[in-house]
Amino acid sequence: MSFVKLDSIDKNPPRRRPDWIRVRVPTGETYQHLKTLMRSKSLHTVCEEAKCPNIGECWGKGTATFLILGDICTRRCGFCDIKTGRPLPLDWQEPERVAQAVKAMNLRHVVITSVNRDERPDGGAPIFALCIQRIREIHPGCSIEVLIPDFKGSQTALKIVMDARPEILNHNVETVPRLFRKVQPQDRYEWAMATLTNAKKMDPGVLTKSGIMLGLGETWDEILAVMQDLRQCGVDILTIGQYLQPSKQHLPIERYYHPDEFAELKRIGYEMGFKWVESGPLVRSSYRAEQQVAALSPIYAALNRKNSGNTK
Repeated sequence: MSFVKLDSIDKNPPRRRPDWIRVRVPTGETYQHLKTLMRSKSLHTVCEEAKCPNIGECWGKGTATFLILGDICTRRCGFCDIKTGRPLPLDWQEPERVAQAVKAMNLRHVVITSVNRDERPDGGAPIFALCIQRIREIHPGCSIEVLIPDFKGSQTALKIVMDARPEILNHNVETVPRLFRKVQPQDRYEWAMATLTNAKKMDPGVLTKSGIMLGLGETWDEILAVMQDLRQCGVDILTIGQYLQPSKQHLPIERYYHPDEFAELKRIGYEMGFKWVESGPLVRSSYRAEQQVAALSPIYAALNRKNSGNTK
């Protein structure tokens, strides 16, 4: 399979990217089939919207990340390439289309994420819950991960999602507290910590997960402090990846971390007590998610036992 350096994609790179930042060009029948399917059902995937470097690998292994609640976000973060503005009303048929796409794609693991919908008190949480419920109804055996907004710390909105019992509840902290105002000015570190803490309290059987980007100006000690905070919130799974600037209008890359540094953070993460750590330059939130849920989720194991029993 051919490779392409990201330098050839980004017309205005802040500096020459190192040789270890390489992306597989997405090709093949499976990739093209899934891309056509997404368009036919008027669905969005973060895999495409965020130009994820792992899209070919993940789609080929039966994992995809759907973007729900529209494609217009009410927040403007300095690292994100999703459109900002006034969203359209919620589409209550969206859960059905997502579930039908999951079934048509025969996915083994699906990640559902969304834009922020701060104009709504519930943040769009009911759509998350309906997606989970409908996927379980028509495509049993597929594990489900939700990558949710912070809902401004609302426990009411969070409980709507948690009551649907996804295998994994993910909320990315993204960066260190000192850089929140610069990186994601409408977010709060306290909201992120509250979301993860409350999720684990509401249902200890649901795995919790979070991620952080490196290269925005954080220090090593700040990274370790955030990792420790996440462990204190009971987070089970941690992802650490290199920030890559989507365009020259986005925040610049302050530095590139070496693969050895990512390996060291992975080692430290396991020492801290995380159950699973993915750490590498091209790691993104959904990377190898299907392996995580298969290895760690008691809900997934219970569902598989139930489905297996139904076939006898």
